[in-house]
Amino acid sequence: MLMPANPIGRALRGRRAGQHTLVWARPELSAPEGFALTSPAFEHNGAIPEEFRGKVFGPNVSPAIEWTEPPADTIELVLIVQDPDVPFGKAATHALAVGIDPALGGIPENGLANPSPVKGLVFGKGAFGKLGWMGPMPPRSHGPHAYVFQLFALDRPLSLAEGFALEDALHAMDGHVIARARLDGIYESV
Repeated sequence: MLMPANPIGRALRGRRAGQHTLVWARPELSAPEGFALTSPAFEHNGAIPEEFRGKVFGPNVSPAIEWTEPPADTIELVLIVQDPDVPFGKAATHALAVGIDPALGGIPENGLANPSPVKGLVFGKGAFGKLGWMGPMPPRSHGPHAYVFQLFALDRPLSLAEGFALEDALHAMDGHVIARARLDGIYESV
């Protein structure tokens, strides 16, 4: 059933936080794209399937992600998933995880659930203070939103306690990012 257009979403179509608000855009976290990030669920710049949509109540199922081998001196990976197309402020964080073992080669579907089945993974606070995956939930009729999966290879462990803030992670990462990879997915609520 097709829903009628959301007048608020339509009115805010021209308002976007912007790519410059992503963690990826921070100069202090810049590094070579020394490995690749992919998902069996969607292509880079492709549509994120409905099954990974966010839910206010019920499960938020995260898509599987896979990465190629990062640089040999990588100790830990950090995953930050953000939506830079929110209508106000800065990019919304939909997942924030540290302590990822680079040798894993990926995180399985729903591996970003809280608690995670992935050993060693530690969640920080994302959208609405939630730990774990918070799937796409853009305002209906606002247009397509990018969900940017940003994976950072670090030369040291961060050792952050569960529930850390994004700024805590960014401060701890500063000067320790040796490579990074990115995967963009698109989702639109019509």
